[in-house]
Amino acid sequence: MKDKLTLIIFSDNLDRALAAFNLATGAASMGIDVSMFFTFWGLNILRKKKEISKSKNFIKRIFKKINRGGADRLKLSKFHMFGIGTFLMKNFMKELNIPSIKEMISLAKNLGINIIACNTTMEIMGLKKEDLISEVDEIAGVATYLSKAKDSRINLFI
Repeated sequence: MKDKLTLIIFSDNLDRALAAFNLATGAASMGIDVSMFFTFWGLNILRKKKEISKSKNFIKRIFKKINRGGADRLKLSKFHMFGIGTFLMKNFMKELNIPSIKEMISLAKNLGINIIACNTTMEIMGLKKEDLISEVDEIAGVATYLSKAKDSRINLFI
């Protein structure tokens, strides 16, 4: 086993995204090779705020409208309270100089963390490469994740 960490990010909740990036950047700063595999709702973290691609499929178009992404739109998993809790958490983070998700994504890239978007989920959600932020290193499937995970000492699901 090599010093590697793989994370599956399944959730787009702000608190869970923070946990994922804290673990990833902490590991990378210790010299551990890190790969983050974003799937299902976790893909919303990697989406651009503005919708870019258009889908011909009616259901995919509706799905994209309802399921808007972007690092700025993440909600708390608990105490969201119609946005008040999330607003308070973001302000509290700013007061404490805790980086935002956007800043953590930049830090992750600077530390060499491999950011992977799930191609199957992208197809289901009607997303194209141009809908994702530039920090995404690759678009791949479960076989890519599993090949990285089988050689990793630590595997986490968030």
